Order: sequence, then C-alpha cells, then structure tokens
Amino acid sequence: MRKLHVVGRKNSGKTTLIVELIRELTSRGCRVGTIKHTHHHHEFDVPGKDSFRHREAGAAIVGLVGPSMSAAYWDRDESAETDQQWERLFLDCDLVLVEGNQQSLAMKIEVWRAVTGQPPLALENETIQAVVSDDSIERPGLQIWPRTDVVALADRVLAMLGCEK
Repeated sequence: MRKLHVVGRKNSGKTTLIVELIRELTSRGCRVGTIKHTHHHHEFDVPGKDSFRHREAGAAIVGLVGPSMSAAYWDRDESAETDQQWERLFLDCDLVLVEGNQQSLAMKIEVWRAVTGQPPLALENETIQAVVSDDSIERPGLQIWPRTDVVALADRVLAMLGCEK
C-alpha cells in the first residue's frame, strides 16, 4: 500500500489539503483512498440500528450495503497491526492519504501555518520528510513545499510514493 500521512496541529489545514490533493490526483487518473486517523473514541455505527445490534450480538465484522455506498464495521484489536487489516480494503488504490497519526513510522508530511501560533511538529519530529507551508521554518535539511501550488504538491506526493501517474 503506497501510503502518505498528512499530519499537523489542529486547524493547520490537513483536511483542506487532502481534499485538494484528492481532486488533483483523481483528475490525473489516480485512484486515491483516504483514512482519517483519530485518537478520540467514536462510535461510527448508530446505536440501536440493525448493524449496531449485529455487532453487539457478537458478529466479527458487519457489512452495510446500500444502493450507492457500502461500509464495514469491526472491533479493532489495538495490539494488531492495522496496516495489514486496511491493505485488503485499499488494494485497488494507487495511493492512500492518511490524515493524522504522527506516531506512524510511515512517510509523513506536515501542514503548518504560522497563524496557528504553534511551532511545526517537524521541529520535534524528524520523521516528517517535508512541511507544506507558505511560512518559513528553520530546520536544516527539511524540505518546505509551497502550500499554494497544489499541482506541484501532487507531483511531489507522487514522486515521494513512487507512483507513475
């Protein structure tokens, strides 16, 4: 799975950048998957609905199939390697953009804006390969990618992941 994590502090513009990258990459014929990573507990299914009741009764995985969308719910084993679980779902994707998960050992870029008032994560986290920003940052060897040029950003993402699209 060709995967790139887009990390950053709250309100840095991660979601906006990912949406723009999806539009640009899909316009080039790329099949893009996304994963939103969160540290907060969320109930994705709706309590009381049939699918929730199936899970509550003990089903290992519950699929939900509708006329235009499908979903699957399963209880995540926190000790298991999640990449292996997800890879099956994203087999048909050319690349996967993951929003969040700074702790991952996978490739990461950071979205940073000085207006947030907080320093870039890349100053503390050397596993971040590049920062997408129109503000200046001082860390020797750190790549700074201009935020305003989505076409160039898409080119850099494809190159970083070794994609040919």
